[in-house]
Parts: sequence; structure tokens; C-alpha cells
Amino acid sequence: MIVSMKKVGKEVGISFSYGGSIGNSFNSHRLIWKAREDGGSELQGKVVDELFRAYFEEEKSLGVLSNLAECAERAGIDASELLADPSMGKEAVENELEYFTGKWKCRGVPLFIVDGKYPLSGAQPAEAFQQVFEMV
Repeated sequence: MIVSMKKVGKEVGISFSYGGSIGNSFNSHRLIWKAREDGGSELQGKVVDELFRAYFEEEKSLGVLSNLAECAERAGIDASELLADPSMGKEAVENELEYFTGKWKCRGVPLFIVDGKYPLSGAQPAEAFQQVFEMV
């Protein structure tokens, strides 16, 4: 799967690198929540792009607060208050986690829900999406 991901990524300008450490990503989800609260989907998308770049291309752990601060800065959001206060956004993220775990049996990301009915979890080939789109 990694070889395939690197090939597909290269085709769209993403240089996947898998040598980084895996850490607890809960604070990154709080950062994503904050971006949505502060600037809606557009800012949230920028933050997610920066988090993905840091993790998948720069081999940075999303469990390290300084890495999250750097991602926030590159996306144009001030996350200093959020990163200093571990309770900020905690309940909202926990509620979202509970919802997606319960309703969709989600155990990882990404999770795509097509037409509000069909979940696709994890890295999926284009054919999996095409099958779901054809069903819809």
C-alpha cells in the first residue's frame, strides 16, 4: 500500500514519507475544531492541509505541540490559547469522536461518508469510491 500511496501522491504533488513517529493526534483534532470555529471550512481545510504536510511529508509528530503551532501559523491561525489550554475544544472533539465511532464504527482517518449512508474508511483505491458513487 505504501508504494501505491507514494506513486499516487507523486502524481498530485505530494511527497509521502513514512519515517516519522506516530503520536496521539487528539490535539490536532482540537486545532482542526478551532480552525472551523474561527474561520469555517476554508480555514479548517488550510489547517488540515498543513497537518497532513507535516505528518506525511515532513515526518513530524502531530503529538508534539510545537509542530501543531507551526502548522497553525502556516495556515494563518493563532493557536497559542488553544495549545496552552488543554480543555479548549476537548468536549466538542470528544463528542464528535463518540458520534463517529458509534454511528460509523470509525477507528481511523480518513473517513468519507458518501450520500450520508456509505462510509469509506482509510486509504481506499479509486475503484472503491467509483463503486459507491455508482450505487448512489
